[in-house]
Amino acid sequence: MRVAHTRGLPALLVALALAALAALWLPGPRAHAATGVDTVAAALREGPVYVDPAASGQLSPSEADALAAKIKKADKPVFVAVLPAGFPTQDLFQNLRTATGVTGLYAIRLGDRFDARADSSVMSRTAVQNLVTSVQDVSDANTQLNDFTDRALTSMGGSAPASWGGGSGGAGVSSGALIAVGAVAVAGAAGAYTVVRRNRRRKEEEQRAALERLSVVVDEDITAFGEELDRLDFHPAEAGADDAMRADYERALDAYEQAKTFMAAARRPEDVRAVTQSLEEGRFSLAVLAARREGRPVPERRAPCFFDPRHGPSVADSAWTPAGGAPREVPVCKADWLRLAEGEDPAVREVETEHGRRPYWDAGPAYGPWAGGYFGGGVLPGLLLGTVLGSVMASPSYGASYGTGYGDFGGGHEGGDVSGADFDPGDYGGGFGDGGGGDFGGGGDFGGGF
Repeated sequence: MRVAHTRGLPALLVALALAALAALWLPGPRAHAATGVDTVAAALREGPVYVDPAASGQLSPSEADALAAKIKKADKPVFVAVLPAGFPTQDLFQNLRTATGVTGLYAIRLGDRFDARADSSVMSRTAVQNLVTSVQDVSDANTQLNDFTDRALTSMGGSAPASWGGGSGGAGVSSGALIAVGAVAVAGAAGAYTVVRRNRRRKEEEQRAALERLSVVVDEDITAFGEELDRLDFHPAEAGADDAMRADYERALDAYEQAKTFMAAARRPEDVRAVTQSLEEGRFSLAVLAARREGRPVPERRAPCFFDPRHGPSVADSAWTPAGGAPREVPVCKADWLRLAEGEDPAVREVETEHGRRPYWDAGPAYGPWAGGYFGGGVLPGLLLGTVLGSVMASPSYGASYGTGYGDFGGGHEGGDVSGADFDPGDYGGGFGDGGGGDFGGGGDFGGGF
């Protein structure tokens, strides 16, 4: 039974009370005679873990119970199914998601193979692919599923569906019991409304605190650019100045003023992206102006120096490996390029954290919008791969708190919502190498990387 959403609290309370009474009065669903997608979906609506009887050797009842308890305790919409190798794989993820009707992250162990899909409002496709790859070589089902779940719980959005709270299938319930349950439902709805309001206030407070921390760094950037303009020995009326030079200078001044205006109007962490984007444009205008005045060719538009955008536009890409991470090419200024070539450490932008000064890519999620304005969404994920900020930005919880633009964070239903068949089938396409083009087992859509 689908209950329409309402904005008013009284209507919500009445709807929930009626739903609770109907749950007691109506008989429970009958079990299917044979295991199929509908059987799996029905089980997952009641709990986060389903083990097919034919795959019971993969995950014992105690292991399944422990995994389910972990997921419920985390209050996240993770759905795990353990199925036999011969289970039909044609459009399995899409059909299971449709039959279950709940927004979430769906992980399937099929024989000795493993794959997962998620609604984009819960976890980006890239994040799901990375998580699957990270456990693909684990042969033991219990270890694999727990490792996957542990990693997923730290970076996914949404809450566990209400249906996991249990139900009642009894008949002949007394009117007194119905009244009592209705009263409990009303009280519970009022409590839920209070929780929602409290969570909203907490999120707003967290965003304000993040913006306060971030504003210190952004103000430093604005001040540094202003000092560059003050040191610039250019005057529009000086000998040799032409219209192109004056236009470059005017763009730099405009960028400085825009950055200050945007920062004064910022109310959320994601608002600072416009600030740093303006600063990046202003610094490039100064680089073009310098080239014109010195008679050099106008430089190509490149990303700013990765180690500290205040260094200005980069001049080359250089190999760099963060602590504990994989090597990658990053844009660097001339000074840092020389340092790296001579085996020295680059001049890294550090910011204050509760653990002392740290490089900005290890300082927390609020710096995502700050970095995004400098480098743009298409470049940034590859640069930050394997760093704290890169890992956080791959999650939809980042998108909810700090703005979208670095992955498919979707919209509409939140994780754990009952959406029925209202979901993007592209999030669930492929898988199992059968009937949809993915490659179950780590290849195809899951291959490659940075």
